[in-house]
Amino acid sequence: MDEKQPTMLHGFILKNRQTGNVTGVRDVVSFDMNEILLDTQQGMLTIKGKDLHVTRLNLEKQEVDLEGTIDSLTYTEGGIHGQKAGENLLKRLFK
Repeated sequence: MDEKQPTMLHGFILKNRQTGNVTGVRDVVSFDMNEILLDTQQGMLTIKGKDLHVTRLNLEKQEVDLEGTIDSLTYTEGGIHGQKAGENLLKRLFK
């Protein structure tokens, strides 16, 4: 039997632009030292900065902890789980 994960409220706690905790995360789409892309309950979240690291990932609890110098947070509508049929990741990223 396939159980669905309970819907977690989305939140973001940022401390001194150096550490963050994100809840309501469905998936980590990509990450590198300058950008982290998360699929959240509220859409795609792009986090940009320097020396970014995902320090803890728990998709069962829908939580991500990160550290580094955070310069910007940008939300876009939709997400991997809410995408339209036939729409691929590259098309959504380069709109």
